Order: sequence, then C-alpha cells, then structure tokens
Amino acid sequence: MTASTANAQRFREFKMPDVGEGLTEAEILKWYVKPGDTVTDGQVVCEVETAKAAVELPIPYDGVVHELNFGEGVTVDVGTVIISVDTDPGAGPAAAPAAQQAPQQAAAAETEDAEPQGRQAVLVGYGAAPSSTKRRARKPQAAVPAQPEPASAALQAELNGRAAPAPAAAPAVTPAAPAAAPVAPVANGTGAGSAGRPLAKPPVRKLARDLGIDLAAIAPTGPDGIITREDVHAAAAPAAAPSPAVPAEATGPVSAPAAAPEPGLVDVAARERRVPVKGVRKATAQAMVHSAFTAPHVTEFITVDVTRTMKLVQELKQDPDMAGLRVNPLLLVAKAFLVAIKRHPEVNASWDEARQEIVYKDYVNLGIAAATPRGLIVPNIKDAGVKTLPRLAAELGELVATAREGKTSPAAMSGGTVTITNVGVFGVDTGTPILNPGESAILAFGAVKLQPWVHKGKVKARQVTTLALSFDHRLIDGELGSKLLADIAAVLERPKRLITWG
Repeated sequence: MTASTANAQRFREFKMPDVGEGLTEAEILKWYVKPGDTVTDGQVVCEVETAKAAVELPIPYDGVVHELNFGEGVTVDVGTVIISVDTDPGAGPAAAPAAQQAPQQAAAAETEDAEPQGRQAVLVGYGAAPSSTKRRARKPQAAVPAQPEPASAALQAELNGRAAPAPAAAPAVTPAAPAAAPVAPVANGTGAGSAGRPLAKPPVRKLARDLGIDLAAIAPTGPDGIITREDVHAAAAPAAAPSPAVPAEATGPVSAPAAAPEPGLVDVAARERRVPVKGVRKATAQAMVHSAFTAPHVTEFITVDVTRTMKLVQELKQDPDMAGLRVNPLLLVAKAFLVAIKRHPEVNASWDEARQEIVYKDYVNLGIAAATPRGLIVPNIKDAGVKTLPRLAAELGELVATAREGKTSPAAMSGGTVTITNVGVFGVDTGTPILNPGESAILAFGAVKLQPWVHKGKVKARQVTTLALSFDHRLIDGELGSKLLADIAAVLERPKRLITWG
C-alpha cells in the first residue's frame, strides 16, 4: 500500500450532501465542532441551510476533526468537501492530506536552487498554474526585466505605494555583475501566480464575486501571497482608507475628487442596507415568481358569520379527548377545508405541463404557510383528509412548533396539494394569496372580528371573518371554485356540518 493510499484511508473527507430534492448548494450556518475535537459516527457536526430548510448534518466517521474547509456563513456547492476527519489519530504523525501537500511542496520549491522549473502555491481545486519549462541559464547574464504593460505597472505601483517605472526602450545588454539568484514565482505583490491569476480559495473567490470586487486589485496578506476573506472585506469597506498617492507620470491624469453633497441633500446610500438573498427566502421568491407567471390565478372572497365555530373552539378546549392539544380557529378552518375538498375532489389536482395532463389526487397533503426568521415556508400534513380532529390538531401543533425552531425537513415541505395561510393572526382581513408551486388552491383565513350582522332578522354583534380562495384556473373553473369556497363558509357558519358532511 502506497503512502498516499494509506493517507487517503486515514483522512476521511465528508462532502456537502444533497439534503433536499436536487438542491445544488447549502449555506453553513453553524459548526458544532472544531479541529482537534473527537467525533463519532452519527454525531451532528454542523447545521446548514438549503433553499428549503435548516438541516443538521451528522458525520459518518469516528475519529478526530482534522480540518474545517469552510467557515460559518459560506455557501458551499453540493459535493464539495466541508470537513476532514483523522480516523486513526493514535497511529502517530502522518503526511498531510493530498489537498494540503501541494502548497507545502510549492513553498519548498522556493529554496531549491537546482530545480529546473518554477513552482507556485496550489490552492484546493485549482491546481498549479502553468509554469515555464525553460531551463535556467548556466552562465551569468545581465538581467533583462520584462516590461509590464502600462495598466499593470500602474496597478502594481498603486498597491505598493510607489511610482511605476517609466516606459523605456529595450535596455542595452551590458556585461555586469552576475544576475541575482532567481526566485520561484510563488506569488507577487498582488496575489497573482505565475500565470497572472490572483491566488484565493474558492469561498474567497465567491465572496469577491458577490461583493463585486476584482481580486486582481487586492493586495494579499495571507501566506504565500494568498488573498484572504479579510482582504476582500477590507477592499469592499465603504470607509476604506484612501489609496497611496500615485504620481501622474505613472498613472496618467488623476481625476478630481467627487464633489461634496450640496447642503440640505441627504446621502441616501449611507442610509441603506443590502442583504444577499439566499436560502429559504431566495427559494420562496423564485417559487412565487414562477407560480404567479405560470398558473393563471383566480381569487374569490366570502364573508361569513363564524360565531358558532368560535363557540365550538371554546368547547373543544375543555374536551378530555383534546387535552394537551392546541385547539384554535385555524384547526376548524383546516377541517372545513378538508370536508369541502371531500365534497369536490376534482379541485385536488395538479397540472403536468410536459404531458399536458391534469393529475387528480386521491390524497390531500395540507400545507400550512408559516413565517420564520429565514422566510416563509410551507410544510404540509400528509394525508390530512383522513385524519381525525385530535390527530389533525396534534400534527398541526407539531408542524408549527418545528417550523418556528427552524427544524422543518425538506421532506415535510414536498408533495403539498393545497395550502392554508392564516393572515388573520396579523389582524389582516384578507388578501389575494399566490399558489404554492404545483398546488391547485390556497385559502387565506382573515381576522375574526365582532361586526354588526343580521342574525334571525335582527342586527346583532357577531364574530365575522373573510375567506379568500385563490385557485389555478387551468384546473378549477369558476363554478367549481365558487362551490368549494361556499362549502367552506357553510361549515364554518354551522360547524355541525363537520359531522353531517364529514
């Protein structure tokens, strides 16, 4: 067994998995371990956020954490190594993983005077930059420095705080002192390798792209001329120190400084914040845009007297069969929705664009829109149509609690058929909800308020709410949608229909 094979077996690498359905990336929210910590198979080592939810990742190895490849807050592509584990720490010193050997070998090349080729530091995933294959001259010769392009010279001068050499004709070759010992081109002052590409790790490159920063314009502070995250943040800081003065002959005419704002004008940029859109919020935005411009939405409204339903809620809270369960108006709205769907099963369908077919479903996965700090998510209760009221209450309570903790799994948010959004908890009367992608209908439950209402021929104060039903008009026409909404309202007006219709 070769040393490299033994080393690969000892240092096990754990890659970012696809924790959802075809997701391509995830953000590392928090590490629970650090290098040197002992871990066991199945131990949770970090929490990541995908486009659907926050998920905890267990490590599949026993051993000692060797390296964390990415920090918190970094978005990592699926399949990228995020942590390595030494599975045999008691075996004594071992060669570093292959990913770490290349930079060490490149650094050693600086002192190898007889090495025929120049080398440079190698970053994980990027390989070595192409290097010259010319052999070093055997006899001393006069140094003939390459002439940098004007733009590169100006940039180098600005970064190093000195004037760039003025362009000149090709220097005369003069017998002089022997040339200085050549130095392997590991990195220059601008963090560029021998091929001119700035040296930076993949997450640092992504950060620079996100912030709109040119790596070539950053002076590196990391080892071997590598640009660090701190270098990128410093370059992006709005209050960064001014660059050193550069003589006009080195850079050409210098633009005059921007004029100060006129008195009375407000610096708007200084009063704005920019936050990258990612994770759940990014996925929600994309899904809503796709849904709004793909499915033809129709929204209908109905105002209903729910006084009897609110009275039933209070009675159920005292029922021994509902002890320990969360009983609220949303529970009965969900049950009314399910009863109405049972009476009109054609509404429980989806549109297959590829095959130009309508897919009717004999099960109802009831989604509940939940607002979380990371954005709106819609987990669903599987086979909600066959649940008893106590079972439905239990699963609804678990769903909401899990969502608030940010622990909803991707599986819990897939396969939904219809959804309820409870805007009434915010004091909102109603709205025009957008369909969750792939679903046929969404019901908005508005605030329940005391209002004057004609009841048994007299105007009385009754508890009233407004329901709004949005549906996909490809699947549900106006007649079917109206019947569905009318039946939901009828059950909430006289909840005994839960028994006679259920």
